[in-house]
Amino acid sequence: MGSIRDMELGRFGVWTFDFEYQPAAQLRDSLQELEQRGWRAVWVPELFGREALTHAAYLLSCTERMHVVNGIAQIWARGAQWMHGGALLLADAFPDRHVLGLGFGGISRPGTTPLAAMSAYLDEMDALETPNPKPEAQMHRILAAYGPKMLAMARDRSAGAHTYHVTVSHTAQAREILGPDAFLGVEHPVLFETDPEKARAIAREHLHPYLNQQYNIAKFRRLGYSEDEIGNGGSDRIVDDLVFWGDLGTIVDRLHTHVQAGADHVGVQVIGIEPGQSAMAHWRRLSDALLPQTVSA
Repeated sequence: MGSIRDMELGRFGVWTFDFEYQPAAQLRDSLQELEQRGWRAVWVPELFGREALTHAAYLLSCTERMHVVNGIAQIWARGAQWMHGGALLLADAFPDRHVLGLGFGGISRPGTTPLAAMSAYLDEMDALETPNPKPEAQMHRILAAYGPKMLAMARDRSAGAHTYHVTVSHTAQAREILGPDAFLGVEHPVLFETDPEKARAIAREHLHPYLNQQYNIAKFRRLGYSEDEIGNGGSDRIVDDLVFWGDLGTIVDRLHTHVQAGADHVGVQVIGIEPGQSAMAHWRRLSDALLPQTVSA
């Protein structure tokens, strides 16, 4: 895999579900403003219906320099042949602007562990012989990874790892496993709310699915949180570690702690926005605080 660090994603990027709710024209306008303001990368999940590779292709087509990262494309949503072919085309059409983030989301397959499923999927991708032209630019691939074994696979079989809803201590542990050369992209939610009671209530609503999922619970246990801290909506400690809330200065300072712990890049997810609404006002504030080379609108 080629080096993602050479793509110049910047230290901070936009990680968002918002685009699932925006029509194509608004998507175009949103991406173009983000690019104009100096953001170099946008991360998009695959969860609410928009297919990962066509979504990435449209976002790339709307901009001139923006990098688009699938965070993640679900391996159980499409066969390895189609994932590989789609990513090859994006690498050819938009050289060094697309990163294929792979993860095991989607409908699980009984009797198959995520580690085994990912290994088999990568085996199939790597063994493919296809008439599709090989692009001059590298196809960049990273893996969603939490635990030590998946992080090691990300190090050995891709350009690096994408972590989601993790703590700063997890970032330090991930960097140790990945070593100095692999890319580490870390997502982290932020909330512009200074009242502790309101902030934690919104954060708990956001975290509810993750505090009740098998693999996330295992991740939190490895990080030293007790059953009581994970259960019952999450303790103040785990909520405050997983969602950075407060004023702009507080949020920015806390985001930098991931970089200090070893992250190459932090995908910032603004929460507290109703579905269908835009977080653009917050992205504007964050661009002024996080991106020293921001271009004025």
